Amino acid sequence: MISSDAAIITVCGELDIDTGLVLQHQLAGQVVHGRRHLVLDLREVPFMDSSGLSIIVRAVNEVRNVDGSVSLAAPSELVRRLLDLTGVSMSCRIFGSTDAACEALLGQDRETVNTAAGDAAAQ
Repeated sequence: MISSDAAIITVCGELDIDTGLVLQHQLAGQVVHGRRHLVLDLREVPFMDSSGLSIIVRAVNEVRNVDGSVSLAAPSELVRRLLDLTGVSMSCRIFGSTDAACEALLGQDRETVNTAAGDAAAQ
């Protein structure tokens, strides 16, 4: 576990209209349970269509409402190209590995804590 408000979701297989609903429910469940930072491990996703993209965009919008983030880890070359062409890669951070995404998230949390501590000390 990264932290109590974060989750890593490993996505396997094609992400399309036939499989996307399961992922959508999983992501929504994570947010309902207080996980506002989501790391989607896409290493095992060889193909994604527009419904898969829509699910990612919806997740990005949902976690933004709770000051959260979505990071995508290890997308295949084909999936990365789709994310770039559609602009989805501008809405969330993309990392070469799940470990890199988790390290960045942990660093982001440390910066938030340090900034809050600095603000409290200044008062």
